Amino acid sequence: MTANLLDYDLEGLALFCEQLGEKRFRATQLFRWIHQKGASQFDAMTDLAKSLREKMAGCAAVTPLKLISQHESRDGTIKWLFDVGAGDAVEAVFIPETDRGTLCISSQAGCAVGCRFCSTGHQGFSRNLTAGEIIAQLWFAEHFLRKHLARDERIISNVVMMGMGEPLQNYDALVQALRVMLDDHGYGLSRRRVTVSTSGVVPMMDRLGADCPVALAVSLHAPQDLLRDHLVPLNKKYPLAELMQACVRYLDHAPRDFITFEYCMLEGVNDSPELARDLLDLLRASGGGLAWCKLNLIPFNPFPASGLKRSSPERVTAFAKVLTDAGLVTTIRKTRGDDIDAACGQLAGDVKDRTQVVVRMNKQRSAMAISTPILAPLANTALGVE
Repeated sequence: MTANLLDYDLEGLALFCEQLGEKRFRATQLFRWIHQKGASQFDAMTDLAKSLREKMAGCAAVTPLKLISQHESRDGTIKWLFDVGAGDAVEAVFIPETDRGTLCISSQAGCAVGCRFCSTGHQGFSRNLTAGEIIAQLWFAEHFLRKHLARDERIISNVVMMGMGEPLQNYDALVQALRVMLDDHGYGLSRRRVTVSTSGVVPMMDRLGADCPVALAVSLHAPQDLLRDHLVPLNKKYPLAELMQACVRYLDHAPRDFITFEYCMLEGVNDSPELARDLLDLLRASGGGLAWCKLNLIPFNPFPASGLKRSSPERVTAFAKVLTDAGLVTTIRKTRGDDIDAACGQLAGDVKDRTQVVVRMNKQRSAMAISTPILAPLANTALGVE
């Protein structure tokens, strides 16, 4: 069976080379050719002995993902759709800014978490990506952009695991891919510039802090368990008190001295000043005041199946003012790539309802309509009631 060398971190590639009777330093040469120079053909690796190139060609390959489509936004954002087989596709998005180039990467085909405001969650879950499939998105984007922009230096300075899927539910492949991103012989990214976003898989947050600490972003979206249970179903397993303590523990290992919390702004659901004050209380109660966290308010990007609406700029500004007046560092994310459906929460390609998730959500909405007062705004919005 032919080995895909994108599946290996440097240590794994060294072991592979040893099994072929080669010295470990050959792995470093291969690793640099693949990740730093973007080589996919062994004949191009000119400082390797011809005998080694022939040996590699007989048992290994650099196998990228098949590109289905590419879309470029008016603002320079680029979205790629990749085929991962069996009718599944994943997306990666490059976001250029004046001081950085950020790539948003997927970790799963679909997602099992089922957050109400995320179109990927409406697909249901198909499978985890391999480490090679995760890295292949970065490998393709980095070397495509170098050719596209006619530049030899590194283009992608930041990677965010915020694409399709819950990264911490694909833990082993995630960590192996992170090690390739961070390796100086690979992409040489700083731990501060690689961010894993999670909806709150508490045990895996602790493991990540011990195994491969990078920047952490937590999809919060509500300051109360009852509301968050409906927006982020994983909250029923790992409620807010457990999640907040896991965040505090992560700080002991994190490359930054803060955790970023993401908060998707949903009209009439989670955007009231009262909930902003509840959010402050939640963060203060977790220890360390407000200095240990930053909040990123995200405008909701509507999609037809959600039944939800984006908060008005006025409501977002009022919500943010409560937080900033209290001393919490708060930003409002700029929407990027709206014209190519590349914005946060929209990564789904052709939506497939593999797990009857839409049927289940509709049942949930009906139940919410007769639920407690705090859920009434959510139920009304979800059901399209004005």
